[in-house]
Amino acid sequence: MGLRLAVTGLLLASFAPGAAQPAPRVVFADEFSGTTLDRTKWNVIITGRTVNNEQQAYVDAKDVLYITDGVLVIQPRYRPGFKTSDGRSFDFISGRIDTRGKFEFTYGRAAARIKLASGAGLWPAFWALGADRWPATGEIDIMENVGDPAWTSVALHGPGYSGDTPLVKRTPLEPSADATAWHVYALDWSPDTLVFSVDDREVYRVTRPMVERYGAWAFANPKHLILNLALGGNFPAAVNKVKAPYQGLSQATVAAIQKDEPRILVDWVRVTAR
Repeated sequence: MGLRLAVTGLLLASFAPGAAQPAPRVVFADEFSGTTLDRTKWNVIITGRTVNNEQQAYVDAKDVLYITDGVLVIQPRYRPGFKTSDGRSFDFISGRIDTRGKFEFTYGRAAARIKLASGAGLWPAFWALGADRWPATGEIDIMENVGDPAWTSVALHGPGYSGDTPLVKRTPLEPSADATAWHVYALDWSPDTLVFSVDDREVYRVTRPMVERYGAWAFANPKHLILNLALGGNFPAAVNKVKAPYQGLSQATVAAIQKDEPRILVDWVRVTAR
């Protein structure tokens, strides 16, 4: 809580009229340089309520979430009939981590260097979320992908613009450096504007008036960071039209997961403030 308040206060002061603009300073960083996930910075989420008809259970397992050669790996696994603590059954397990209660921020630059995998229905995301009820708390999707290496997307969700939000932008990537190559996905967040970029190239700019055409501005409150890899579900299915063997998750992707092939790699995550 103290870290959240300190970061928020600093950033609000930096945007005051006439305030001098100091050099950016790092307020959160994980270079994944150790041998295990730093749990002073991250929570590992275990599946509770599932949303979006996703086909995986989130687990805390060393073969799903691990660090090797200085990168965080999220690797889905095929585990037919896997049972959650409340008795629900899934055929896949995967990983999700967040900084809720450990680090939250209001305004600044959040960035991560990530290498994705190809496969229809893989649904990795790097995003920021408030701590209260969704969608009023506001959601900022800094990077999403549904297994098509030709593009990633960014989006905002809030009251009046959640779910199939009008505030979304697909970002084409070069064939020679598609989503399976390393890219830096970033958000620059100020009191009235959110600017999304890939490799320092601006891809989408959203202003407060743009948002308020649809509903209340939900981006003046602290947000925590999330990294996850979902499998299948409503969003991938809306793009790839796959209904079987699992909604949004193709047979080719299922076969790749069964062979332990797809992996999402994260080199680092950093948040800077002025």
